[in-house]
Amino acid sequence: MKVDRRSFLGLGLGAAAGVAVSPVGIKLTDDSSIWTQNWPWTPVPEDGEITYESSVCSLCPGSCGISVRKIKGRPVKIEGLDEYPVNDGGACLHGIAGLQYMYDPSRVKTPMRKNGEKFEAISWDDAISLVAGKLADIRKTGAPETLGVITGKTEGSMAAMFNRFLDAFGSPNAYAMPSLEGNLALTADTLHGAGNTIGFDLDNSDFVLSFGAGIIEGWGSPVACFKANATRKERHAKLYQIEPRLSNTAANADKWIPIKPGTYADLALGLCAVLLKKNLFVPGEFSGGFNRFAATIQKEYTPAKVEALTGVKAADVEKLALAFAKAQMPVAVPGAGRGDHGQSLKEFAAVQTLNALAGRLNKKGGAFVMAKDDYLSFPEASMDAAAEKGAGQEKLAGSVNELVDKLAASSKPVMNALFIYNANPCYTLKETRRVKEALKKVPFVVSFSSFMDETAMEADVILPASTFMERMEDVPTGAGLAKNIVGLARPMVDTVFDTRNPGDALILLAQAMGGTIAESFEWETYDEALEAVTEDIWDSLSEEGYAVVSEGSPMGTPGTDVSFLASNPATVKAQGDGDLLLVPIDNMRLTGTVPAVSPFAIKTVSDKVLSGTEIVVEINPATAKGLEDEGYAVLTTAQGKARVKVNFNEGIMPGVIGMVKGLGHTFDNPYVAGKGVNVNDLIGPVIEPGSGLDAAFGIKATIKRA
Repeated sequence: MKVDRRSFLGLGLGAAAGVAVSPVGIKLTDDSSIWTQNWPWTPVPEDGEITYESSVCSLCPGSCGISVRKIKGRPVKIEGLDEYPVNDGGACLHGIAGLQYMYDPSRVKTPMRKNGEKFEAISWDDAISLVAGKLADIRKTGAPETLGVITGKTEGSMAAMFNRFLDAFGSPNAYAMPSLEGNLALTADTLHGAGNTIGFDLDNSDFVLSFGAGIIEGWGSPVACFKANATRKERHAKLYQIEPRLSNTAANADKWIPIKPGTYADLALGLCAVLLKKNLFVPGEFSGGFNRFAATIQKEYTPAKVEALTGVKAADVEKLALAFAKAQMPVAVPGAGRGDHGQSLKEFAAVQTLNALAGRLNKKGGAFVMAKDDYLSFPEASMDAAAEKGAGQEKLAGSVNELVDKLAASSKPVMNALFIYNANPCYTLKETRRVKEALKKVPFVVSFSSFMDETAMEADVILPASTFMERMEDVPTGAGLAKNIVGLARPMVDTVFDTRNPGDALILLAQAMGGTIAESFEWETYDEALEAVTEDIWDSLSEEGYAVVSEGSPMGTPGTDVSFLASNPATVKAQGDGDLLLVPIDNMRLTGTVPAVSPFAIKTVSDKVLSGTEIVVEINPATAKGLEDEGYAVLTTAQGKARVKVNFNEGIMPGVIGMVKGLGHTFDNPYVAGKGVNVNDLIGPVIEPGSGLDAAFGIKATIKRA
């Protein structure tokens, strides 16, 4: 497939990686400290004593150590922290722009309650009293299980605090947003047993086979991945990138293998079939379902059948399998893009089974099956009879997407109250209109957001959270690393507005509720609670700024139960009508979750992605019938339509339209909102049976000249 100079340059090869690991990052940081003064909401510090303090960034799952430069006690610059075991001095453009979030125009500056269609400011005392009163009414009805919580992640003390509140209140309905971390944990549970997760030793692998993982585009811990990739050449290691589009990662790889969208699992199983047929596998790795799996896979995923499914030639399937098996330290990596949305358990399990077949579990340069972080020591929550009864009820749904379906489908409320923390489901989940309709069916929604984002606007009460620069919190490493490290984020400045640590808000709320709920939150402050529940590692956290919980895996080679794959679960298909396929694209310069992209970062987005306020879609000229390069078009799916600008790109497979994630915000921020389209408005979810994952990797579409 030909890639012309213009298409190649449009990809911005290596730009994101350069920000993280080269002097370009330092230059951008210096520039930002100068030209961001043009924003009227960014305060200009006085001259004075310069000091440096260390902390941890929690803007993304990267969990990088940061060094904060201060002038007269005011933070003015963020850069990577040298010798921090995750990023060792590197920083991404989101981290270096972290100061902007404190003064963001969309900050929620004080508790708010909705009055009609508008919000009005209230005091913390009134806000806590209001929420506690609503919750007390729910308990009086004898249905405490109708309180639910949605958090952005499952690890760390903050998620544990919300789950603890649910336990004490009497509800099993805790949900987490889709994430790479969650997908890897589910895969480990399915193949290796409960309580585990999976990490990848990219630093030492000599052959990385990436099934769409954006190694330099935000996958896992981004800066750690940048650094591992930067040393690849000197280590004589190879990277093969499998995906439908010549991304930055694919362009930087030793080989790009184009594949039809949504068929990663089929190719991974095809590679497994070759290893089985040629007896190039390690049989001792398996604990259940192996014989049935081997027979099924060799029959259903022959190279010829895989070619028909994926578009990868049969001969190349065999060559790829042999290259992987014969490498000294190969590792296969799942999770297209950032690995958080549009993923299936079948895909993750197939890729991990390939690692197991090749004998690459818990080996240097391979895939590590590790126990989940277990450094928190919360005492058992106090539960009265109502809590015991409610917590014993069955959860409404198995995943947050299934929960949204249940809420939307019911004619009467099935959940009476919902807490949402560090999550923006009304923007991040697919078919955003459906998500908003579902939230409207919950009588009382409480947001613990720092910003008036799309989900906060749907809430009844907002208990505003301080930003990561204004509060203390433990920050475990993000998904995908072959080590578990917990960092300590420290407050670098007093709170700018009337906001609080969400942990403190929960403690106040529990105390207002009284009884066993108050007994379960006996601490005066969140900081006191954090020190108590991290007692085993607190000395290291407080003195060094981090603690290494585990590195690699203390266990031997784990068994792999392939019963799930032996049944050959169906591969999820794209929904809708149309001759083309719209797929979302992860871009390192944009964020697809919480918080939204900063004003600084959005200024760095290429005009091949965002042209003024118009979103740009990529399409191969071979299938761009009737369209003009740099012309305008109307893109239509079963979920809606959008005006887009067209970019001809021979680095995307024919029949595929690529649209970047992270644009199209609708909240009140003139620097970020009103730019482009939210791709989740145009794609509907497809729930994978059994796993509950939204496996919609795209949607069928049409595009016509505007």
